[in-house]
Amino acid sequence: MTNNVLVHSIRSSLRSAADATRGLGAQAYMKSDMPSLGVRVPEVRKIVKAAAKQFPVKSPDDLRSAVLELWRHAEAREERYAAIDLTGLRIVKEDLHMLPIYEEIIRTGAWWDLVDGVAHRICGLLLAHRSTMTPILLQWSKDDDMWVRRAAITAQLGAKSKTDAGLLAEVISPNLSDNEFFIRKAIGWALREYSKTDPEWVRAFASSNAGALSPLSTREALRLLPHS
Repeated sequence: MTNNVLVHSIRSSLRSAADATRGLGAQAYMKSDMPSLGVRVPEVRKIVKAAAKQFPVKSPDDLRSAVLELWRHAEAREERYAAIDLTGLRIVKEDLHMLPIYEEIIRTGAWWDLVDGVAHRICGLLLAHRSTMTPILLQWSKDDDMWVRRAAITAQLGAKSKTDAGLLAEVISPNLSDNEFFIRKAIGWALREYSKTDPEWVRAFASSNAGALSPLSTREALRLLPHS
């Protein structure tokens, strides 16, 4: 019952906050077939937070059920944003049983805003369960699905000093020759973020892969580093 009330509350609040004009613009910007309600992302987060406080989930299974209900039956993009926001609740913070849900979001969302929405969740799982997550991310880095490969590349964006540089190199390497913009951008983004922690490693990686890294990836990777 709690799940139904929670999901209903989120859906109702999202529709109450809708802005049709903004929604048309958001749908066009995202190049999405799914309509947008025109609710800004910070407002979606506030709605989810308020609903989760009013109707707290009682177990990880209840949380997963609510997430999948919102995700699979979404009629507007903001419902999918809300589903992703629900996965941030503490009750499932380091729960490996969330991984299949994140993978479903990545494969069926298949666009940067949704895929990147779970990047920090995957990072959290990696930091808590390295022995399990490392081989999974290595497998993802060679997946036929471009978005799964992007998720493998961006999985350590929030890791900072806890970044496994060897893993970062290994998930990037199979994708160096990929011409897809979203893969090249992800490579550059991941390297740029790690350059804040270990600039010399990133500079050395870029140098040793100079013939393989795309200009876009290289430019992004070295953006924060002084010219030598």
